Amino acid sequence: MACASSVTGAIAAALAKAQADLTNPEKTLIATIRSPFPRERDRTFRYASLASGLDIVRKTLSQQEIATIQTTRTEQGTGQIHLTTLLAHSSGEWISSDLPVCAGKDVEAPHRMGAALTYARRYALFALVGIAGEDDLDAPDKIAAPPSPPEPRTTPTPKAPPARSIPNRSPLLNQERSGELRTQLLDQLAPLDAEDDLLSWAKACLPLKSTLIEADARLVEVAYQEKLAKSATIEIAPVEIQLRTSRQDKSKEGLLSAKTDNPSEDHRSSEAQGHLAFPKEPPRKRSKAHLLFVSAQPCLICKQTPSDPHHVKFAQPRALGRKVSDEFTVPLCRAHHQQLHRKGNEKAWWSDMQVAPLPIAKKLWASSPIHAVSERCASVQNI
Repeated sequence: MACASSVTGAIAAALAKAQADLTNPEKTLIATIRSPFPRERDRTFRYASLASGLDIVRKTLSQQEIATIQTTRTEQGTGQIHLTTLLAHSSGEWISSDLPVCAGKDVEAPHRMGAALTYARRYALFALVGIAGEDDLDAPDKIAAPPSPPEPRTTPTPKAPPARSIPNRSPLLNQERSGELRTQLLDQLAPLDAEDDLLSWAKACLPLKSTLIEADARLVEVAYQEKLAKSATIEIAPVEIQLRTSRQDKSKEGLLSAKTDNPSEDHRSSEAQGHLAFPKEPPRKRSKAHLLFVSAQPCLICKQTPSDPHHVKFAQPRALGRKVSDEFTVPLCRAHHQQLHRKGNEKAWWSDMQVAPLPIAKKLWASSPIHAVSERCASVQNI
């Protein structure tokens, strides 16, 4: 967020003269952007250090009687640390910018806070004076090359529509190799019981599962969901208590006679228990229109826009390679969205922010414009 004094004529003229002499600092450092996807390569770019940029900026701006000042403050509402960069002219006029840096809890890790502060100081100062300190990453995968000659025009002929492809998707295996891989994955899954082991297995084997044919992939997914449901003892406990209570109401003789006289009924009750222990998972709803509606809302933490639609992960049980339903999404600005993912423990992060996301997500879903569209479609069909 930028601010300025009521009059900026003198500082604007002085800054224009300074920018004629300003040069971009030399990019002597190399940064690497690690990709979270296994099939996507890491990217690198060159950038200039804060010290080299400060030498150029101070020397040039001081000739026009402009001072650079950078200070920090802690916002009372969110506890977030902000950086204020100020350009002050000898006439008393000034221009400043305010940039969020990191959460207040990062003060406990000085190296992390220092790295974020250095990063923010460099970006804020370079942007305010109008110089570039890093490579342009708008198209990192494009390599500059001479333009190719135009292809000769030919008479268009009707062609079949191209097959739709999924980016970063490995080709499917044939039926025989898919069956062998399915058996291998099921054998690896069989001895696993702990939820952490199951999640680690899912992360490692998800790329392999995507190469299976549809029938084999479905078998692996069903086996994984059953394993995950067995590990969720907290959710199954109320059902077990209810069954145990109902058994205690009967006498031991009644139980023995029921098992002896009618074994088929006992078999049906065991099936009913299995059905209660592993209920069928409800469908996960998807709506691009609702996600656009959520992204138009202000951030739940800082009330700024635009926002990212964040899926609240603990709203539904975890599934292999699937997000929770779009009905459990809330708006977060890019800074707080990234901060939440860096935290790792989502419930703890929302607790620190003192915000309950699920009731807000339900209200947004209830007021979403997709319901109005469905009602109009239903009224048209009735006519």
